[in-house]
Amino acid sequence: MKKILSSLYLPLLSCVVFLIFTNQAMADIYITEWMYKGDGPEFIELTNTGDEAIDLTNWYFMDDHYDTNTFDLSALGTVAAGESVIITEEAVEYVDTFYSDWGLDASVKVLAGLGENDIGNNIGGSDIINIYNASGILVDSLAYEKDTIQTNGASGNPLSMAALGADDDSLWVLSYEGDVYGSWSSATGDVGNPGEFSSVPIPGALWLLGSGLLGIMGIRRRKNA
Repeated sequence: MKKILSSLYLPLLSCVVFLIFTNQAMADIYITEWMYKGDGPEFIELTNTGDEAIDLTNWYFMDDHYDTNTFDLSALGTVAAGESVIITEEAVEYVDTFYSDWGLDASVKVLAGLGENDIGNNIGGSDIINIYNASGILVDSLAYEKDTIQTNGASGNPLSMAALGADDDSLWVLSYEGDVYGSWSSATGDVGNPGEFSSVPIPGALWLLGSGLLGIMGIRRRKNA
């Protein structure tokens, strides 16, 4: 009887473990920056914030139309841990212009052609950025309104890591040259930091709280001494 139960439960347990790790990997791909309009083309940045590489074969982008006009992300291939990749409406034949305008290194993956020949839909001032995996599961989504944050000529960046995956546009802020995200101006005058996402700075309130706790710990150590 025990052998029969083992033969039944072990495969089931293996599937559960597989799904847990697969879902964790999916959750590590996040929208980390976007700009819907500027003197240059719009773009969306995705970042693998996890510790394992993730293959984007058969993943796709869809906006608020929720139709069959999706934008295939397969060409981005495998995204390494910590790597950021970019989707842009820049025409495929002019993708080199996107690189030169932003001064990007050739190692940064840029997938051009969003909305070109009616493949995928360009994002608007108020829209939804949806990222789906190969199984059609929604991995990350960000609905934003232009009345909350208008990424016109300046990209949107998360205020903290808590903003990633939260689907809350109030947790995002516009970039400006020399900000804490390392933003810079492109050759067309747009401001952002495409392809260079790093850990979001600690919010001021948390920094003060942490400093206070460290101070208390220091006082206690001196008393104990």
